[in-house]
Amino acid sequence: MATDQLTPESVPRAQDMPMLGLGTWENENPDQCADSVRTALEMGYRHVDTAQIYGNEDAVGDGLAAADVDREEIFLATKIWISNLDYEGVLETAQESLDRLGTDYLDLLYIHWPARAYDPEDTLAAFDELYDEGTIRNVGVSNFEPHHVEEAREHLDAPIFANQVEIHPLLQQTELRTFAADTDLELVAYSPLARGDVFDVPELTEIAEKHGVSEPQVSLAWLRENDITAIPKATSEAHIRDNWESLTLELDEEDHEKIAGIDRTDRKVEPGFAPDAW
Repeated sequence: MATDQLTPESVPRAQDMPMLGLGTWENENPDQCADSVRTALEMGYRHVDTAQIYGNEDAVGDGLAAADVDREEIFLATKIWISNLDYEGVLETAQESLDRLGTDYLDLLYIHWPARAYDPEDTLAAFDELYDEGTIRNVGVSNFEPHHVEEAREHLDAPIFANQVEIHPLLQQTELRTFAADTDLELVAYSPLARGDVFDVPELTEIAEKHGVSEPQVSLAWLRENDITAIPKATSEAHIRDNWESLTLELDEEDHEKIAGIDRTDRKVEPGFAPDAW
């Protein structure tokens, strides 16, 4: 598939979620953030991911408004921060996020971490309320281990659609991938380029040179072909386009075997409140 044939309709989808999105973590300059969102949407992206703690929901909203793309065509996700996960906090700050983003609904709302104010019964009751009233179309969790997902499902009437976790060729998350496949759970990969370290992995460089592409494209194609949605952060048009062009890359069996054999476990995100299992 040639690059100029890429359209929003040609992007693989996990149910209703495009499998390539724009991540906005650490995209903190308001003008730059808004411009990157607009650029991505006008290039063909239809999935944008943010979070309350990123401090850029206003800018993301500005980018959504500036893009010549209807809101109904965009899959928009944000996350409730760990200090806001009590019942009232979820309801109040979800509305604040909607106001900042300039929308009256979210395609996906995540619990950012199972930490601090998170209480499965109270937190998930609020998510059920938002789901039942149509304010959110899907419930998500982030940084959940399998036992967290199972516990959440005991308290939640709505289905858990996705778990957003760190996944890339240097942190392949085999256990989580198996659990997701066995339990009808989508995986969304943050830091899918290992925060730039994919450039320094000989196996990825070898595959990239073989196909005449970049190492980020190899990482993103590997995720997609393993049924994992990726939301790489990019701010410049060149990087946004390079990630977009990963959709034309098809890896072969030898490539997958080479990536599976990468003998590194390199987690990039490990805050003090992370689950004990980490």
